[in-house]
Amino acid sequence: MAMRSFSNTHHAISVIFILFLCVWCNGQEEEASAAPMEETEKEALYSTIQGFVGNWWNGTDLYPDPCGWTPIQGVSCDLFDGFWYVTGLHIGPIDENSLDCAPNVEFRPDLFAFKRLKSLSFFNCFVSPSLHPISLPTDSWGVLSGMLESLEFRSNPGLTGQIPTGFGHLSKLQSLVLLENRLTGELPTNIGNLTNLRRLVLSANGFKGQIPYSFGVLDKLLILDLSNNSLSGPLPLTFGGLTSLLKLDLSNNEMEGKIPSEIGNLKNLTLLDLSRNNFAGGLIQSLEELCSLEELILANNPMGGDLLSVEWNRLQGLVVLDLSNLGLTGGIPDSISGLKRLRFLGLNDNKLTGNLSPKIAAMPSVGAIYLYGNNLTGELKFPEGFYGKMGRRFGAWNNPNLCYPNGLGGSTSHGPYGVRKCQQEVTLYGVDDPDLKSNMGNNGNLNQNSQFIPSLGFSRYGGEVFWCLFLVATSMVILL
Repeated sequence: MAMRSFSNTHHAISVIFILFLCVWCNGQEEEASAAPMEETEKEALYSTIQGFVGNWWNGTDLYPDPCGWTPIQGVSCDLFDGFWYVTGLHIGPIDENSLDCAPNVEFRPDLFAFKRLKSLSFFNCFVSPSLHPISLPTDSWGVLSGMLESLEFRSNPGLTGQIPTGFGHLSKLQSLVLLENRLTGELPTNIGNLTNLRRLVLSANGFKGQIPYSFGVLDKLLILDLSNNSLSGPLPLTFGGLTSLLKLDLSNNEMEGKIPSEIGNLKNLTLLDLSRNNFAGGLIQSLEELCSLEELILANNPMGGDLLSVEWNRLQGLVVLDLSNLGLTGGIPDSISGLKRLRFLGLNDNKLTGNLSPKIAAMPSVGAIYLYGNNLTGELKFPEGFYGKMGRRFGAWNNPNLCYPNGLGGSTSHGPYGVRKCQQEVTLYGVDDPDLKSNMGNNGNLNQNSQFIPSLGFSRYGGEVFWCLFLVATSMVILL
């Protein structure tokens, strides 16, 4: 009886709690639907959007309640003190019903009238660099400093000019993305003031000059992408302080100098791409300290040096290793073959020498190995099935002194693409004869004027004996 009474009581409490939740939620919905929007906020929203999509757009008629029952695609709102405020504004063809920009877009001052704006982005909005180029407003960004957390301009070929220094006042900013625009000039040093940044992407613009040392104090950064610009100068030593960084991409610039050893402090780094620059000074040992690294891409730099300066087996997380066209010399160490997770190995277009260890073919995860354009020598001793599996993804061509055994590459077997077969050795009779050696050149080949006939196995006098026998036999035939 006591257990049944407890169960009934528990059930009754649950029912009451559910009813309470329903009433509370209903009240919240009624409050939200009935909540007004400040008139100044609504007018600023209509005017701002109209500046981007065109004067034909009439927000008052189309969206009389933009945060309520007639929401605008790309606009996010939230309640503060019983009023609706705009918290997100996203312009451009992101979704199916998004607002598309007009050819003659303009930034209106009303953009800076929003009191609670947290996120602002423009995608493929400014598209005419020749007919209607447009620059970012230089003033008023500080007005948004108290709330704005994300600012993005993506794929806007008509967006020109420089980054406003006012961006450096957006102290709450966590994400700054300026990707695939036509912005130019030098990077503002006061970007280093944005100490809350987690993501800084300034890729595929026309930025030039050196990377400010102040960027190295952004110790909360997770992603730093400055690729595909015209940045020059050395990699700042302060980058060793970016200890939270997961991805660092500086590829396709004009940077130079030696990679600083401080880069080894980035223990959380999973991607390091410094390809297509002018870095020199060889591979630094501190690369082996990047214990979380999955992709190391240094290709197309006049770096020089050799592969022995790094203990590659310490980078067991590596999936991609691209060291092509670095001017590397020496051999390929066995430690590279110990990378169990490696899928891509690019060592092509260097000056590497020596034999290839069969251990390279035994890497369990590898799917592509490119070694072409080196000076590798000797006989490839890889399993025949390896060539069949890899096909042209095993690239060893343009190594003139590299070959594979004659037994491979028949009608039903596979050989490495672009690699010649090893020539069979010829055993010569009487090779130790001093008279024979005198008829051989410096490279071990017979002189063309030699009377030696290896196919018959005679000595250098063998031709005369054979001729005498021929004359005797001819005479006997005539006498008969």
